[in-house]
Amino acid sequence: MFEEENAQWGLVIALLLDGKGGARNLARSELDHLKVQPGESLWLHWDRSHPQTQIWLRQASGLNEFSCDLLLEENTRPRLVTLPDAQLLLFLRGVNLNPGAEPEDMVSVRIFAEAQRVISLRLRSLRATDDLLGMFREGRGPRSASELILYLAQALTEKVQALVSDLGEIVDGEEEKVDADEHYTPEHGSILQIRRRAAGLRRFLAPQREIYAQLARNRQPWFCDDDPDYWNELNNSLTRYLEELELTRERVGLVLEAEDRRLNERMNRTMYRFGIITGIFLPMSFLTGLLGINVGGLPGASNPHGFWIACAVMVAVALAQWWMFRRLRWV
Repeated sequence: MFEEENAQWGLVIALLLDGKGGARNLARSELDHLKVQPGESLWLHWDRSHPQTQIWLRQASGLNEFSCDLLLEENTRPRLVTLPDAQLLLFLRGVNLNPGAEPEDMVSVRIFAEAQRVISLRLRSLRATDDLLGMFREGRGPRSASELILYLAQALTEKVQALVSDLGEIVDGEEEKVDADEHYTPEHGSILQIRRRAAGLRRFLAPQREIYAQLARNRQPWFCDDDPDYWNELNNSLTRYLEELELTRERVGLVLEAEDRRLNERMNRTMYRFGIITGIFLPMSFLTGLLGINVGGLPGASNPHGFWIACAVMVAVALAQWWMFRRLRWV
């Protein structure tokens, strides 16, 4: 019932964290008079495209106009904005795992966070929020607002790991096929798609690494004691994934270079053979053309064995050429 009511208001998730790993669902009507007790935290996750979301954010959220404008702006990039009163604006991106979507078409989540409240906005569905809901149902979810944004960032980063691993395995398979079979030709369209995907992911995720580093360095008063260590670990993980993406791009380039080199070698061998054949038959073509002139006085024209004599001469010329090519090590 709460889900249906909340959906009409653009509210995707409304949870009151109990500080012990569990959470209670809230209806939209409860938000107006809700008082968060010590040890509890509030998480509101909204659909940014819904008109009621924008109305609530500007009129009932308590956020200033600057924060609302940033949260609702059309296009943004991963960034961290520190606000007065120990508040944060955090914009993160994750891979798009929705059906029929390209993973490099990133999905974003925009977060306002303070000591006991987290407001997040999304435009498209996020698998990371589904993972968090499952953790709350099992009673092992985040216990505070700081842990909530940390868990959300961790879930987004883990999705990147799976995609990076898949891209690496695809490139591994192509390299093995190229090495095992000299006649194997990679599908250039698929290979270039991997390269574009790795480049797109790296472009959007590189700024996010710096955000994690800032959160590890600039500890907020309401952060848990070990939160900076976890943010630093996320920074290291994302750095490793970015390095793997760069390596994937380079390996794809090497696969394409190897294929181009093999094609060039194959073409050179073919042209070399054609050159040898042409070199052998060119003198014979000259002789047959010369003997085919329709003028008088051609030697052997009246000799009944003239044809065979001409054939023997051409065979001798061909053998002489073959012997010369062997001496020159052309064949």
